[in-house]
Amino acid sequence: MNIKNSFKTALKGLQTHKSRSALTVLGIVIGIASIILVMSVGQGAEDLILNQIRGLGSQTIVIEPGREPTGPSDFAEIFTDSLKLKDIEALRKPANVQGLKELTAEVVLVAPVTFESETIRTNVVGSSELFAKILDIYPKEGSIFTDDDIRQKASVAVLGAEVKKKLFGQSDAIGKKIKIKGQTFRVIGVFPEKGHVSLFNVDDMVVMPYTTAQQYLLGIDHFHAIIAQAETEELVPRVVRDIELTLRETHGISDPGKDDFHITTQADAAERVRTITGILTALLVSVAAISLLVGGIGIMNIMLVSVTERTREIGLRKAIGATEKDIMIQFLLEAVILTGVGGFIGIALGAGFAFIASLILSRIISLGWIFVFPISAALLGLGVASFVGLVFGLYPARQASLKSPIEALRYE
Repeated sequence: MNIKNSFKTALKGLQTHKSRSALTVLGIVIGIASIILVMSVGQGAEDLILNQIRGLGSQTIVIEPGREPTGPSDFAEIFTDSLKLKDIEALRKPANVQGLKELTAEVVLVAPVTFESETIRTNVVGSSELFAKILDIYPKEGSIFTDDDIRQKASVAVLGAEVKKKLFGQSDAIGKKIKIKGQTFRVIGVFPEKGHVSLFNVDDMVVMPYTTAQQYLLGIDHFHAIIAQAETEELVPRVVRDIELTLRETHGISDPGKDDFHITTQADAAERVRTITGILTALLVSVAAISLLVGGIGIMNIMLVSVTERTREIGLRKAIGATEKDIMIQFLLEAVILTGVGGFIGIALGAGFAFIASLILSRIISLGWIFVFPISAALLGLGVASFVGLVFGLYPARQASLKSPIEALRYE
């Protein structure tokens, strides 16, 4: 018997027990759908975060205090006060760092902001004009603060669109006085509505000179981060090396293993995101794959029952000339068809659920979540489904092919 006839015979066998076939394939459907859903959401999350990181620009370098955390016990390192004004001054010297385009300090806090009777809690960022350049945001009303404002520790602030709306409504905010932690600041600018840029909610923040935030809001002489930009992307590795050497010299560090700072480039950040999302996706896919294993065992059990119920049919087919190979191929094809159909249905359901999930997540996160249909996951799902059919269908098919035609015809 050729494969075409074996395929037709297998289909007829499955159509005879439609309800059983549907229930048998359910585990495969759930398993494949879960894998597609998990991989789609995982890829969507990775793409979203990578797009936000790219928004900072490939030339951007972030220097943070403390050595890079490698475990929970190291996270206290990020609260050290190792980055100070002397570091900014040393890094700005062309002789120390070649290929450096711009440099700024950054401090951040969450604080209540008040105008008359209205008070809101929002993010306050102390930085310089470079912060606006990196995020590509410029005031639509008023202006950004200058280097003179930074030197003079001027009590000025630029508001995000949402902060302005909550505090001032439709009224003009320029020139008005607001209070942050009891200190008075004059509004000199308002950013346009822009949403999230590089994981910053630009609309929900107040930006001011970092020296001002240090003295009047935090009472510290150190920075939470130093942001640098290389002249070109190709110069980033060289700039990073020069920054490391300069900071070690200013901090009196001879052993790189004792660095009290760590540097992150956008390429580093992107690689970490890929690693983390890859691990999480693999773990979740492994959990989802358990249902495939359960589905495969279910198929084997049902096929064994089917072999027992169809003993006389097997005997009759052997009596009229069917070989052990023909019988084995028929039952093996039935298992593969079941898992194949389950795979296609699972892919369709998984894609549907993933699309719905992307719509929900785009509303919740508001970062421009994009639906991603992983073709590789679909192909993998079909391949795994077929493999499950072959593996778990092999034993029942073998049992069917070994039945004696005489004993099979006598079976009641």
